[in-house]
Amino acid sequence: MTPTSTENLKDNLSEAGSHLKAAAGAAGEAIRGATSAAGDELRLGKANVKAELADSALAGLAAAEVGGDAAREQVDALMDKGRDLIDSAAELIRERPLASFGVAFAAGWLVAALTRRDR
Repeated sequence: MTPTSTENLKDNLSEAGSHLKAAAGAAGEAIRGATSAAGDELRLGKANVKAELADSALAGLAAAEVGGDAAREQVDALMDKGRDLIDSAAELIRERPLASFGVAFAAGWLVAALTRRDR
């Protein structure tokens, strides 16, 4: 993960947590207000809870998007490393074909011997 992606992910998750905390506070205020105030106060508190929960959902979606971008970056980096490894192996085989054949033959013989022993 790049530092920017990690920071964006942390910021979005922090924002989501702040909105959830604010939603819980708004819900608590709405309940206290409902016992002592008229129905208008309850409707206002309900609207505040909905707004905070909607903001929390948006922040959570943004965090998930940043996390997905970071995961794609990691997959791309791993794919590049895999390609480099395959290219290195191909170059080694071109430079030393007999040695490569010998190593492959020995590895095959070893695997065959180990599988026969287990039976």
